[in-house]
Amino acid sequence: MIQTVIFDMDGVIVDTEPVHHFAYAQHFKQLGINVTPEMYASFTGSSTKNIYAFIKAHFGLSEEVQTLVEGKRRLFNQAFDDKEDLFLLEGVEGLIQELYDNGMQLVLASSSANETIDRIFTRFQLHPYFSYKVSGEDFPESKPHPAIFQQAAFLAQTPVENCLVIEDSTNGIKAAKAAGIYCIGYDSVNSKLQDYSLADQVITHFNELNYHKIVNIKGS
Repeated sequence: MIQTVIFDMDGVIVDTEPVHHFAYAQHFKQLGINVTPEMYASFTGSSTKNIYAFIKAHFGLSEEVQTLVEGKRRLFNQAFDDKEDLFLLEGVEGLIQELYDNGMQLVLASSSANETIDRIFTRFQLHPYFSYKVSGEDFPESKPHPAIFQQAAFLAQTPVENCLVIEDSTNGIKAAKAAGIYCIGYDSVNSKLQDYSLADQVITHFNELNYHKIVNIKGS
């Protein structure tokens, strides 16, 4: 029986990908580097810190990783604050509310920085629903490494077989499965170049899920 649902954030709760893409594109232009669409797609699910560690090594940049991260974050924050047409993904708010009302524990496990998570949760008033929020910036390795989901289960004090992850990225699904957690892949209209073959179940809309369907899933 599922006791804790662990949500990814970007691409699952809110589609901030256009904002991230804009910020990265602006920053890559400032840095004078050419990141191909295929390389950019491979970053999905990774923390900003690890993305820039790769970029620094790949392109031989002289800037420190933290300096690169802060440069991109400034661009993201400005774009996020300016963007009025940013909404929760269709159906996810209702699912979060239903799970919470039925006593399901909710935990966030996102590769986004703590500052970004707080910015989004404050804007959409999500803080009351989630017991814990775990950021990928607090781990040396990003998804597909399972550490972030292992920590989420540990904080929730829930055995991994009683947890469930909702993810939209190849790296996130791999991380959930490496942690021994049942994973639902969310293949939305916004998903690009992601592989859902390892997911235990794949949905295309949150109306395919509800409390009773989730609570009765037998974990990994």
